[in-house]
Amino acid sequence: MRDSFLNKGTGKSAALKQQILGLCIKDGDYTIAEWSRETGISIPTVTKMVAELIDEGFLEELGKTGTSGGRRPSIYGLNPTAGYFIGADITRHHVNIAASNFKGSILEYRDNVPFVLESSEESITALCELLKKYTRKFGIDEGKVLAYGINLTGRVNHETGYSFSYFLGEDKPLAATLEECLGTSVFIENDSRAMTYGEYICGGADKEKNFLFINVSWGLGMGMILDGKLSYGKSGFSGEIGHFPLLDNGIICQCGKVGCLETGASGSAVHRIFLEKLKEGKASVLSGKYAAGEEITLDDILDALVEEDVLAIEAIEDIGSTLGRAIAGLINIFNPELVIIGGRLSVAEEYLMLPIKSAINKHSLNIVSRDTVVKFSRLGKKAGAYGACMLSRSHLLNLL
Repeated sequence: MRDSFLNKGTGKSAALKQQILGLCIKDGDYTIAEWSRETGISIPTVTKMVAELIDEGFLEELGKTGTSGGRRPSIYGLNPTAGYFIGADITRHHVNIAASNFKGSILEYRDNVPFVLESSEESITALCELLKKYTRKFGIDEGKVLAYGINLTGRVNHETGYSFSYFLGEDKPLAATLEECLGTSVFIENDSRAMTYGEYICGGADKEKNFLFINVSWGLGMGMILDGKLSYGKSGFSGEIGHFPLLDNGIICQCGKVGCLETGASGSAVHRIFLEKLKEGKASVLSGKYAAGEEITLDDILDALVEEDVLAIEAIEDIGSTLGRAIAGLINIFNPELVIIGGRLSVAEEYLMLPIKSAINKHSLNIVSRDTVVKFSRLGKKAGAYGACMLSRSHLLNLL
């Protein structure tokens, strides 16, 4: 299914068309002469490719440039109605869903749609039905969806279509199963990497060519834009910062290893630390709930934080200091322009940021870190679903 969009014309002409569309995605609208300069291809050839892309519905003429004197050249841009992309960000208990047009404008967004994904074909089918349902709710014809992008936690190989968190068997890539059910191209992606791309294309990092995105949710992940490109690593598993063996705390991580950074700098770490402090007899607005034997969730702790609960603040500060020490090391290694903090715990705002910055100042090399800006995600919880839309478009066009 993925090849149907790309097999328009010969391999050489298809590659040039992808390049033309890619330049529009990156820089906006173009004239024929500008495309010719950027690609190094002759004006007659570019003119022919652009005409074909207009006939195929992917480009449209937008009018004339505003230059004075002489014949004004035409400007061309992506046709927003050429097709649509649906992005789904799978969290522990919910799905966040977005829809974008071909030009990359987000048309619809829904968050916290209740759903728990499991490693079974029945659960995968239920997810597909959910996505189809929301596609229709968004007023989009299913036949006009060019691709779905689906974000998952853990190790995901977007090229083979396998997820090792939701594994259906050696001979059954998850992406292929989803494609059969949804009837069009599907690209699965690691959630942190998709959030990174969402910030890059739609958020607050469009000008930076080197930045790190730290996803502080129940777990801990990272995405990297290096030299203007999304980094995957050799096997597609780069960014596993949560499993960096930094700590000597004796705590077994969900991956089975001991001392992973995630065990001291994540939502699960906040949850554990908070409950340990309650067990020690520390006071909190949640003490009554704890004494009654009721479940205390991460959301409960973050709600307590809004009420300036001292115990919740202490738990956040604990993981912030640990995370800041790790980020200091990353800054020393990568010397990025920007570090973006996103994910569920970004709602902690300055309770999280202050210990992070304090640890960075303490542990990083000043000559390296002084040009690095550390800030929160502009998109917040939207980053994953937005990124899934943008990534599915870029994967479909072979731009990554």
